[in-house]
Amino acid sequence: MTIPTARAERTEEQKQHRNILLVFAGLVMTMLLASLDQTIFSTALPTIVGELNGVNEMLWVITIYILASTITLPIYGKMGDLVGRKGIFMGAISLFIAGSIVGGFAPDMAWLIAGRGIQGLGGGGLMVLSQAIIADVVPARERGKYMGIMGGVFALSSVAGPLLGGWFTEEVTWRWCLWMNIPLGIMALVAALFFLHLPETAAGQRPRVDVGGMLLLAVASTALVLTTTWGGTTYAWDSAMVLFLMGLTLTAAVLFVLVERRAQAPIMSMKLFREPNFIRTTLAGLVIGVAMFGALAYLPTFLQMVTGANATQAGLLMIPMMGGLLVTSVGSGAFVSKTGRYKWFPVVGTLVVAGALALLSTMDADLQVWIICCYLALMGVGLGLGMQILVLIVQNTFPNSQVGMATAANNYFRQIGASIGTAVVGSVFVTNLGALLAERMPAAGAGPQGDSNSFTPELVRSLPEGIRHIIVGAYSDALTPVFLYMVPLVIAAAIVLVFLGEKPLATSIERDGHKKPVPVADSGPDPANPEQGTAPGPASGTPGPRHRATSPGDG
Repeated sequence: MTIPTARAERTEEQKQHRNILLVFAGLVMTMLLASLDQTIFSTALPTIVGELNGVNEMLWVITIYILASTITLPIYGKMGDLVGRKGIFMGAISLFIAGSIVGGFAPDMAWLIAGRGIQGLGGGGLMVLSQAIIADVVPARERGKYMGIMGGVFALSSVAGPLLGGWFTEEVTWRWCLWMNIPLGIMALVAALFFLHLPETAAGQRPRVDVGGMLLLAVASTALVLTTTWGGTTYAWDSAMVLFLMGLTLTAAVLFVLVERRAQAPIMSMKLFREPNFIRTTLAGLVIGVAMFGALAYLPTFLQMVTGANATQAGLLMIPMMGGLLVTSVGSGAFVSKTGRYKWFPVVGTLVVAGALALLSTMDADLQVWIICCYLALMGVGLGLGMQILVLIVQNTFPNSQVGMATAANNYFRQIGASIGTAVVGSVFVTNLGALLAERMPAAGAGPQGDSNSFTPELVRSLPEGIRHIIVGAYSDALTPVFLYMVPLVIAAAIVLVFLGEKPLATSIERDGHKKPVPVADSGPDPANPEQGTAPGPASGTPGPRHRATSPGDG
């Protein structure tokens, strides 16, 4: 190889690396937008529902966003595989901005919930397409460090969201929780337009869109979340409405499977479930969604009502969780890229999450704040060790032509877990809270403290000591036992992950059945390809051997 040739190749590698960094910066911005909106309302929520007189609709502000994004996840993933991701990605950003406008100017809870739903329709695309786009430009072996940073974005949003929500609520108005997305979303659109250059989809006639699968999946998802949201609160578990929703969920799910088995281009191919690693990571992701979002959605409310922290302070108290998640997510991602080993990170992480939940269940009004912060840090450590590694395992299992569908399917079940976790924790919390307030303060709605449906942290802090103590105790006793209920489920997920198969991470990107070499810095030889690095290169004029990795998703 001549010196000019080597220099030209080095220049090309530097250019490709710079382009990847520009793309990655835009993806991080959009993921931050979507993940912030899952947490930013947690500290603002008590004030919002008090101002709009809607404590009984509190859980819908969070649940509707998660539900809407869950329904659209598989749609975005499959459509990205079929027609390319850039245009769909920009459409998702536009929807997200539109929802922020509607919710930001909401005069009542109905409009706020509608705006959050529109945001969710776009937010689902921001999350899954960001992860799939990285798979378009970075091979799996190097992708660990990028996925680790993406996990760090969740860490940042877990604190920045509650902190920003609290600051906006106290210093300006909670409506800026939505309005801030408008300029940031426009910046993300511009970045996608000018910097996002992705491989074109294969030429030829595109398969028919799976409309039937999309509709059935939407019906099943909606019915399931409504079951968990209304069951035991709005309607009794044995009521006609809840039983109808259960039946609708089961019927739509069965029909969905039947339709997907026959569809030309299924939105969620049943071939995915032939791969054991996909099943194991998906089950674990669902459980992590239950634990993570069930805890995150209502911990800031606990911190405000029970510890007496204001909205901003409650956001600051979430920093230990961010620190733990950020360090372990970035650290584990870098370790995976360097060594190619990844199996035990999600196993250990899930067990740590179980321990953190057990500790959180012991919290009460008298527990010192620094101890609560230690529990939150432990929760962050566990989430950071496994969350993004599970996505990497899924992407490494399937070819690039199916990575959008596979990533979306995995995210879908994790979001289903988030929907169930948020709804169930919220339902149990609201039910327990109402019962405890009625038991301990029977005239809660008739006294000078006002209607319990309109309690805000400021109002509670201004009440006489005796009444305030009753309300604080009710909030604590209503929420903390729920964390303990989730511990056996999380331990079961860790046991499932023990049986993961550690398939070597690919050092090339497979497109159209062939692996496309991508410059990979300091990765070493591909364990799955022993001939890598020994095949004659361009200097010899002899092409190296072509390899095709087979996958259960092929065909």
